[in-house]
Amino acid sequence: MRVLLLEDDVALSDLLNEHLEDKGFDVTLCTNGQDALESLIDQKFDIALLDINTPEISGIEVLKTIRKEYKNNTPAIILTAYQDTKHLKESFENGVDDYIKKPFDLEELDQRILRLCRQFFINQDDKIKIDENIFFEPQTCQVFKNDKIINIAQKERDILKYFCTHKNRVISSDELLQNIWAYDEMPTDATIRVYIKNLREIVGKEKITTIRAVGYKFE
Repeated sequence: MRVLLLEDDVALSDLLNEHLEDKGFDVTLCTNGQDALESLIDQKFDIALLDINTPEISGIEVLKTIRKEYKNNTPAIILTAYQDTKHLKESFENGVDDYIKKPFDLEELDQRILRLCRQFFINQDDKIKIDENIFFEPQTCQVFKNDKIINIAQKERDILKYFCTHKNRVISSDELLQNIWAYDEMPTDATIRVYIKNLREIVGKEKITTIRAVGYKFE
């Protein structure tokens, strides 16, 4: 699992980086907000841990920019020494998924990360129920339909997992691009349409609706 860590306190960043790597995570450590923003734009991460009070750009500004300008919905946790509700409110208004006040135990961080993994089906072996006869297993890139096993491509798996995590709302092609592909591997719209067509043939055309000139809706 790939984790972006934005933390400018040297002692804390070293501690968190070592702890996360010991847990088996692939950590990208940033000590200023600009580097974190560029990394989140150019690369694909499973979770972002963002300190608020960081050089150049604050963690909240990083979050606000990726959410509003880049439609990037990487699950994010704010880490902060602020104890007021103002920063808490601002973080959630800009799309944060969780919020931890410093100082915190490493076990608390582990549990918060685990909760997001469950919520967003990150590194989960459990099957996802699509309907009574269709189940999806992201880890193996397999869909189980009427007791038949269907193998799907990795990007089809990523798209279907994103749809399952964001059911019943319209998702644009740009949002899929930002949350599934790294900057240097961006596909064409035609490629995305092929992936969507293949998924429709597997899960049913009625499950993935095209919203003209806007995007797709998974129901």
